Amino acid sequence: MSLWDVPPRAAADPALVLAASDPGNPFGAALPWPERTVATDDEAATGSAHRPARKAGALVVLHDGALVLYVERGGRTLLSFTDDADRLAAAADALALAVRDGALGRLTVERTDGEAVLGSDSVLALALEAAGFHATPRGLRLRA
Repeated sequence: MSLWDVPPRAAADPALVLAASDPGNPFGAALPWPERTVATDDEAATGSAHRPARKAGALVVLHDGALVLYVERGGRTLLSFTDDADRLAAAADALALAVRDGALGRLTVERTDGEAVLGSDSVLALALEAAGFHATPRGLRLRA
């Protein structure tokens, strides 16, 4: 078998869900947290932007080594680090798989990037719905 016989990489590589404090997560330890490309006017006006940190109970979702989502402790708030629909879909699918496999239990997302997820037509909200999250009075929920 030569180098040219190596099969091509899968077109839809899965994302990876890790605890924010996991040694496998380089962000906040070996690498600085990336700047968020998604910010709301409310965050800029109040200066109360949520920031990622290596906290117990928080999660990160990585895709090809890049940070795509930060899930705050409790899962009610998500921060996105890309607008790329394919990466967000892979991250939402990975979160859904972690819930379905029992690693996370129930997950109810109330806010994404500082805005309510219900009634949102953001790429992230659509990706969560496509991954199986259902609207409830509190937010988008997925159960094991």
